[in-house]
Amino acid sequence: MTSRRRGSCRRSSGADPGACQGLLALTPLWARVARMGSMEPGSGMNHMAHHAALFRRLFWIMLALAVPTVLLDPMFAHLLGYSLPAIAWLSWAAPALGTVLYVWGGRPFLTGAVTEMGSRKPGMMTLVALAITTAFLASWAARLGIIAESLSFWWELALLVVIMLLGHWLEMRSLAQTTSALDSLAALLPDEAERVVGDRIVTVTPADLHPGDVVVVRPGGAVPADGDVIDGTAAFDESMVTGESVPASRTVGDHVVAGTIATDSGVRVRITAVGEDTALAGIRRLVADAQASSSRTQRLADRAAGWLFWYALGAAVITLSVWLALGQPGGALERAITVLVIACPHALGLAIPLVVSLSTEKAARAGILIKDRLALEAMRTVDVVLFDKTGTLTQGRPTVTAIDPAEGIAPTDVLAWAAAAEADSEHPLARAIVAAAAQSGVTVPAASGFTSSPAAGVSAQVEGVTVRVGGPRLLSDQGVPARAIAHEWSAQGSIVLHVLRGHEVVGALRLADAIRPESREAVAALHRLGVEVGMVTGDAQAVADAVAADLGIDHVFAGVKPGDKAGRVAALHEHGRRVAMVGDGVNDAPALAQADVGLAIGAGTEVAISSAGVILAADDPRAVVSVIRLSQASYRIMRQNLWWAAGYNLITVPLAAGVLAPIGFVLPMSVGALLMSASTVVVALNAQRLRRLVLDPGAVTAAVLRSHLG
Repeated sequence: MTSRRRGSCRRSSGADPGACQGLLALTPLWARVARMGSMEPGSGMNHMAHHAALFRRLFWIMLALAVPTVLLDPMFAHLLGYSLPAIAWLSWAAPALGTVLYVWGGRPFLTGAVTEMGSRKPGMMTLVALAITTAFLASWAARLGIIAESLSFWWELALLVVIMLLGHWLEMRSLAQTTSALDSLAALLPDEAERVVGDRIVTVTPADLHPGDVVVVRPGGAVPADGDVIDGTAAFDESMVTGESVPASRTVGDHVVAGTIATDSGVRVRITAVGEDTALAGIRRLVADAQASSSRTQRLADRAAGWLFWYALGAAVITLSVWLALGQPGGALERAITVLVIACPHALGLAIPLVVSLSTEKAARAGILIKDRLALEAMRTVDVVLFDKTGTLTQGRPTVTAIDPAEGIAPTDVLAWAAAAEADSEHPLARAIVAAAAQSGVTVPAASGFTSSPAAGVSAQVEGVTVRVGGPRLLSDQGVPARAIAHEWSAQGSIVLHVLRGHEVVGALRLADAIRPESREAVAALHRLGVEVGMVTGDAQAVADAVAADLGIDHVFAGVKPGDKAGRVAALHEHGRRVAMVGDGVNDAPALAQADVGLAIGAGTEVAISSAGVILAADDPRAVVSVIRLSQASYRIMRQNLWWAAGYNLITVPLAAGVLAPIGFVLPMSVGALLMSASTVVVALNAQRLRRLVLDPGAVTAAVLRSHLG
C-alpha cells in the first residue's frame, strides 16, 4: 500500500476516494493556514511572518525607550508646562535615548531609504529617513549649542520612530502569508512506490523510479509517477489534478498521472515520465511562473510618500533660499529644519496599515482570510469573476438528482434496491446512492453476495432476487434496453445508472455534480454590480452548458486542461479585463496565481489555498460579493486617510516655511507638532468605521440585490 506525504492525508486500502478531500475540509482553515506559515524562517515559507515578528519585537523595545525620551525632553516639558528636575545628567537622557532610537529603531527606514534612492524611487522609507535624520542632526546641534535650542526635536523623533514601526508591524502582519504552493503540489505524491522486479515487489521512493519501470498501484493508493496502465482496470480519482468530480475509468493502454488515486481496484503501471517531466511538475512550473509574473499595483502610500518627499525637500530648499535672500540666515536655517521635521508622515505611516489590519481582522471574523492585501485592493476593480465549476459552483461530488422508475414501480423502491446493492461498494457513485437513500428516509433491505466489476457495475442478492446496478456495459451484457430518458440525461452531461431486478430494468438513476444553492444568488448579485461571470471546467461541453444555463453565466470554457486554465485568464487580460479567479483544486492553482485576484474555496486543496490571495473559509460563492464590498469600503477609507494625512503636510509645510510671515504669522513648531498628532488621531478614528461593515455573504448579497432592484 502506498502512503501520502505528511501535509496531506493518508489513504488506506478501500478508503473512500473522497476521504482525503473530506478530512482536509474538516481541518480548521485557520489551523491549516497557520501550519503552512509556521515553518522556520530559513525555510522561505514564512518570510513575511518572520519580518512581522522582527518589527513587533523592535516596536516594543523602541516604545520602552521612547516613553522616557519624550518625558525627559525639555522641549516637550516646556510644551506641556511641567519642569524637569535640575540634575546635570538628566539633560543628556533624551539625547542618549534618542540616539539609540535613531540608530536602532530607525535602521529599517535608513536602509530602506538607501534602497529606494538606489532605484531612484523615493517613497515612504525615504521620507521617514529624511525626517528622522533631520530631527536627529538638528537635535544634537541644538544640544551642543550650534543652533537654537528651540530646534531640539528628540520627542518628535521618538514618536515618529515608534509610530512608523507600529505601522510597518501592522503591515507585515497583514502580509504574512505562505508560499507553500509548490510544496503542496509535491505532497500529492506518495512517500513510497512498489516497483516490480522480476517476480518480486520492492518498495522504493518515487525519486528512485525510472522510465520503463513497472509499479503496482493498489486500491486507495496514489500513482507515484506518470505512466500507462499495462494490467488491470480501475476508477481513478483525478479531482486533485483535473478538477473532475467523477472518477475516470482507466484500463490497459490508458495514461495515468502522478498524484491521482486508484479508488476501487489495483493496477500495474509502466512509468513513462518522472521528476520534472511529469504533469504534476508542469503544473508546479505554471504556478511558479504565474506567481513570478503577476504584476502588483504600487502602494498608494508609497506613491504619496514619494510625492511628499520631493514636496518637503523642495519646500525646504525654497524656504532656505528665500529667508537667506531676506538677509536672515538664522531664521532661514530654523524654518528649513522645521519644514523637514514637520513633514514627518505620522498619519501617512498609519493610513494604510491601520485599514489593512482592521479589514483583514473584519474579514477573518466573516470567514474570509486575506493573505495578500494587494489582492483585496485589486478586487474592487475586477470586471470578470471566473469560477471553477467543480467544488466551487457545484458541490464537487456526485449526487442523485433524478429517478426514472419503470411503470408500476415507486421511485423509492428503485432507490432502496440500488442502495442495497451498492451498500458494500466504496465507489463514489455507490456512496452517492447510499447517501441519497439515507437522506430520503427509505428503508434499505439487507443484501448479500456482493460482487463488483469495474466495467459492468455491481450485483447483490436483495430479498432473494439478484439486483444489478451499472452503466451501458451492464445493459449490453444483460441484453436489455436503456430507459427512454437515459439519452437525454447523458446529453446533459449526467451519469446514468440503470437498476435491474432479475433481468428486468426497474428504473434509472441520474447522478450529477449538484449546483450549490448559493451559486444562483452569487451570480445574480455579481451581475447587479456590473461584473461578468465566467466558468472554466475540465468537464465536457454538455455538462458545462447545463450548469451555465441554470445559473445564467456569461462565459463558458469547457474541456479545459489544467495548464490551460491560466491561459484563459491570460487571454482575458489581453482583452483588457480585470479577472478574479475562484477555485479549489490543484488544477486551479496556476489560474489563481495568474489572475488579478485569486480566491480559493477553503475546503479545497492546500495548493489552491497557497496560490490564492483570498481564502473563503465556507463553500459559499456569495462570499465573493462580500470581498468586493470589503475592497470598495477599505479602499475608500484608505483614500480618505491618505488625503487627510497628505493634506496635513500640504497645509502645514507652507505655514512652517513662513509663507504668511509678511502678515506676521509663522506656524510655531509646537502647534505643528500638535496638528501632527491630531492628524494621526483622525486617521485612526476614520479607519475604525470598517468595524461597522457587514460581511455576512447572505446579508451582503441580499443587500446588493435589494439596492439594485429597489
